Amino acid sequence: MKRIAILGSTGSIGCQTLNVVRRHANLFDVEVLVAGSNAGLLIEQAREFSPNMVIIADKTKYHEVNEALKDTDTKVFAGIESACDAVEMDSVDIVVAAIVGFAGLKPTLHAVRAGKPIALANKETMVVAGALVTDEARRNNVAILPVDSEHSAIFQTLQGERNNTVDKILLTASGGPFFGRRRDELKDVTLEQALQHPNWKMGRKVTIDSASMMNKGLEVIEAKWLFGVDADRIDVIVHRQSVVHSMVQFVDGSIKAQLGTATMETPIQYALSYPHRIESYIPRFCFWDHPQLTFERPDMETFGCLALAYDAISRGGNIPCVMNAANEVAVQRFIDGRMPFLGIADFVGEAMVKASYIAQPSLEQLMQCDAETRMKLSE
Repeated sequence: MKRIAILGSTGSIGCQTLNVVRRHANLFDVEVLVAGSNAGLLIEQAREFSPNMVIIADKTKYHEVNEALKDTDTKVFAGIESACDAVEMDSVDIVVAAIVGFAGLKPTLHAVRAGKPIALANKETMVVAGALVTDEARRNNVAILPVDSEHSAIFQTLQGERNNTVDKILLTASGGPFFGRRRDELKDVTLEQALQHPNWKMGRKVTIDSASMMNKGLEVIEAKWLFGVDADRIDVIVHRQSVVHSMVQFVDGSIKAQLGTATMETPIQYALSYPHRIESYIPRFCFWDHPQLTFERPDMETFGCLALAYDAISRGGNIPCVMNAANEVAVQRFIDGRMPFLGIADFVGEAMVKASYIAQPSLEQLMQCDAETRMKLSE
């Protein structure tokens, strides 16, 4: 029985992780649930899974959660510091890092330093602090098991290839809801349109990042740190059907790919059960239903966020942190109706140009850089 702490249990990945647990209750047990502010759903999850502990990051919701769970044995805490403490407990065997955005960095790093395997769904952790996290993981002999479908695909294709040299990583992208459109066709995009992803069901922030292709840019940076491949050897390929989840090309020219039904439950389950594969109940992929698979170049002029991510990782230092903070601010402004869709890339690019450069930032400097970037952009 593997005991799980889920950071971000009420989000899309957290809820799908609990689906996996439901189907394999003989293999997985929920030890800790951490939510941001969705007290109602956290209470429902706690009643169903009876974890040892739940944590609501929004301290104003503590009383609501605590009162609702008074008749249970589940302990209730509040604040992100409580999450940092919880992931270090001996009773936790693996941590699912699914808090969206920069907020997921600190508890994930605490889990790594405590020697806990990480099922990583929070790509911003690697974008902002990839060097720090990978160094800590090596120092503490911690496995980082990717949950993003693309990175899970790469991870799976690399199994058994330890002594073979990777030539390129071929990172597939759906292209989001707007691929193929010109810039002048995107000037009046609405929030509802941006949230209509053709293949995946995700949270709002990730879905909008997919629409702008910033999500793929973040994944390029994440892939660099997870697999030790420089960004100039990571190619993004638009694959509208989302059947091929990513590929690896080796020095002999051979290409290995991982294919399957478009569902996040497959990579979540693989990360939880690794190194074993266990039965899945998702519908099987049928080639007869998909007689044609297509592959296209990304349009980095229209979708400028992807180009910005390549620029950020080439400059290195704290620039990916600045890019990530600016993007989180811009996406929220778009959600609130205070910024046009095309303004996201312009806003992020301007923040990167104005940023003061730090070549090898410490965790404290990254925290300060994130806070200062957000403060300046809110003025």
